[in-house]
Amino acid sequence: MSEQGFTTKIVHSDRLLNLEYGAVHAPIHNSVPYGFDDVQDLINIFQGQPGHAYARQSTPTIDALQHKLCQMDNGYATLAFASGMAAIVTTFLSLLKSGDHLICSRFLFGNTNSVMGTLQSYGIEVTLVDTTNIEEVKAAQKDNTRMVFAESIANPVTQISALDAIGDFCEKEKLVYVIDNTMASCYLFDATTVKASLIITSLSKYVAGHGNALGGAVTDSGLFDWQAYPNIFEGYRKGDSKMWGISQIKKKGLRDMGGCMSSQIAHLISVGSETMELRMDRQCDNALLLAEFLEQHPKVAKVYYPGLNSHPQHDLAKRLFKKFGAILSFDLIKDEDCCKVLNKLDIVINATHLGDNRTLALPVAPTIYGEMGLAVRKQMGISETMVRCSIGIENSADLLADFKQALA
Repeated sequence: MSEQGFTTKIVHSDRLLNLEYGAVHAPIHNSVPYGFDDVQDLINIFQGQPGHAYARQSTPTIDALQHKLCQMDNGYATLAFASGMAAIVTTFLSLLKSGDHLICSRFLFGNTNSVMGTLQSYGIEVTLVDTTNIEEVKAAQKDNTRMVFAESIANPVTQISALDAIGDFCEKEKLVYVIDNTMASCYLFDATTVKASLIITSLSKYVAGHGNALGGAVTDSGLFDWQAYPNIFEGYRKGDSKMWGISQIKKKGLRDMGGCMSSQIAHLISVGSETMELRMDRQCDNALLLAEFLEQHPKVAKVYYPGLNSHPQHDLAKRLFKKFGAILSFDLIKDEDCCKVLNKLDIVINATHLGDNRTLALPVAPTIYGEMGLAVRKQMGISETMVRCSIGIENSADLLADFKQALA
């Protein structure tokens, strides 16, 4: 059979696991403990063999979701978490230790930026660089550098890192290359094509899509040689070496730190993922139309969207991504009040979140990036009047009309 399309693989993923009674959706397993007639079977699971002993580490429902997510990422193995932030933090704390050095994009989601301060308080060195410039990434390398972290599309200014060049650099220097692919998503961007070692996604956004489920995931691409990584615990250096990294994240992160997903949430995310391609095509098309409209509007000073020719990484986005994403930001001209404009919108909801079916907007500086302070916001390219929009699946004419009347 020829390679199947993105949606075809997703909608048939569960039923091809040979579920009971011919079910097409994996059932929801709510049990926390799992019992065994032969105690040796329980011992075997504790010793690393496949199976379920306790829901903090796995359930059959979560396994089915992880199988689906791994297919979507073109990966080798996937772990699901209670949130995207749980996935990010457990990855860092499981694989880095005091004295290690992390090279990180300075264009970061607000909470991830906060995590960098936490890592530094634990003795992990962090250097924030402009990851759109590969020379800055290379110049930041030290003898103790272990990892490079970047977002596929930065939130909220939409900078796009030199993703392929960083991948080549990390491969050459044997560094773990971690990409947070939430903003582009696995549908628009296959992070394995730029040699990502680990792919992190907030499932709450485009994968689930409906604003009703929190979740996160880490996928190991299978491209990194964990045998050469010094921070793998001796007890995990056995069996398939491609599993060493994800096994350590599961044991030291998911098991020990407890950021586990519930089976009910896994089911919601799994069902939501089936329409991801359909939703994102509509969202990206809407975003491009709105970005083009806003760029020509006399009350808008600047629009940040990779689909515009004016975007500094437009050509890179066109080369790496299927479409340009569904996030855009804009600055109003001087003396225009962004809060007044937002309050005049009828269809658009004033709310934080991304990837929802509904279009959402918020003033960036006093909300999700308020904790950073003015100096850091300036360094990230965030103006004090910036508005971020997560574009939904509404009819495009209705969206354009809503922004037109709000800006009038």
